[in-house]
Amino acid sequence: MAFSELVEKVGSMGLFQILTVIFLSIPVLFIYGHNLVQNFSAGVPGYHCRVNVTDEFNPAVQRLGHEICQRVAVNDTGIVIMESCKTGWAYDKSIFSSTIVTEWDLVCGLESLKELAQSLFMAGVLLGALIFGHLSDRYGRRAILLCSLFMIGVMGTGAAFSPNFSTYCCFRLLLGVGLSGLLLNYFCLSLELVPPKSRTLVVAIQGYCSTSGQVLLAGLAYALRDWRWLQLAISLPFFIFFLYSWWLPESFRWLMVNNKPERALKNLQRVAKLNGRKEEGQKISLEMLQCELQEESSKNENPKLAASSSWLDLFRTRGMRRISCCMLCISFSINMSYFGLSMDLPVFSYGPHVVQVIFGGIDLVAKFMCTIALSFLGRRCVQSGTLFCAGALLLLTMAIPQDFPLLRIVFVVLGKGCLSASSLCSYLYSGELFPTVVRQSGMGLTTMMARLGGIVSPVVLMARSSYPFLPLLLFGVSSIVSGITALFLPELHNAPLPDTIQEVEDRARQKVTPREREDEIVISVVYSTRF
Repeated sequence: MAFSELVEKVGSMGLFQILTVIFLSIPVLFIYGHNLVQNFSAGVPGYHCRVNVTDEFNPAVQRLGHEICQRVAVNDTGIVIMESCKTGWAYDKSIFSSTIVTEWDLVCGLESLKELAQSLFMAGVLLGALIFGHLSDRYGRRAILLCSLFMIGVMGTGAAFSPNFSTYCCFRLLLGVGLSGLLLNYFCLSLELVPPKSRTLVVAIQGYCSTSGQVLLAGLAYALRDWRWLQLAISLPFFIFFLYSWWLPESFRWLMVNNKPERALKNLQRVAKLNGRKEEGQKISLEMLQCELQEESSKNENPKLAASSSWLDLFRTRGMRRISCCMLCISFSINMSYFGLSMDLPVFSYGPHVVQVIFGGIDLVAKFMCTIALSFLGRRCVQSGTLFCAGALLLLTMAIPQDFPLLRIVFVVLGKGCLSASSLCSYLYSGELFPTVVRQSGMGLTTMMARLGGIVSPVVLMARSSYPFLPLLLFGVSSIVSGITALFLPELHNAPLPDTIQEVEDRARQKVTPREREDEIVISVVYSTRF
């Protein structure tokens, strides 16, 4: 009996799977909070240098007014002079009551320090992808998920109580490492616990949660104008997520691939009980799972490819090499263009809270349309099509005269929406393309390339001062190139997840694997019994 048939017997999409998806999706609401919190916690309000109390009511001082980085003072001879600010700065508190900028005076030559804090956070996410991707394939999805949730709670809370800017940067760096572990494992664990026909819906739900987090962040930031309280509000819930996540089981597929049939049997029987199929679960024996392991091992033509778990395995064979290179190109291009456009939309001038809500609304619409397309058109078509559309819209924007700013803005926003849809598709696609033995390693590598794209995007925008056309040109061309790259990927719509590298190679040679043939038989039997 095939393993997919055993999962079907205990309930492939019952109460257990629904609760699992819900529990894994709730923390996703706060992912954007940590990604974008510095839009509020590092907000720069209006400011000017303070004037001495003795000079404040001097008519000459009042006539000159306040300077941003210098103060107006009266020297010993009674002459009004300008000197460097020695008395600190006065800040406008109408929008933010406190930020890291106002608390540590990151102004007048120190503005780049707040960007340094965000860069260190992004570097932490990149480092976490490199570390946790391999560890998840080696020690399991659940263990790394728990570690990541606890790490986010501790480091986020530590950032809120930081006594100085250097300590804040250290906590933000480690927070990024933990967030990367969550990004990799919540999705992969969901993907490996639900049947193929439900994968699109699950990824869509989690994508909506992620985007809704932008709106949630705007609401929290509006209610909590002090950056320390805002940081606590998005960090403390992760301790709750850590506690209830102990209920989640390890991935069945990971347990089977890593020769742990005893734990797999225990988890299957637990799922059967929760799904109301306790009797079916008790019929599954350890001998049945061991037999399945032996059959899977005998079906692999190359035993060395049956249970590999090394970074090198992502490039060692032809099929894996094609998938890895294509997904690296796509991930880098999407994030470079998406974050570049997100930081360069001058139309949104209604305040940071409104801007955040608008961004979330645009992404929600784009992801909703992408979900429908994924259900009917498949992965490869949607991945390539959204990238082509994004690239075309951005390149067409260059042809619109500067006299039509509204039209230019509309095209840019539509291009950003296409990139958002493409990002949702690539997350689902990468989880399906990489086999179980190296799934987290592959997704970790693509996440690392995505973060590199996010780091490169500000550099591209800096070139705008010398070459105004360059950012849109690079974003548009890279999107089209990656759209072409997506055409070389295999289509996996409603296909079973590959467990071994050998299955990926069989697919690359257009050879039907034994697992696919068995899954087709299982599906046909299920439908014949229902109808």
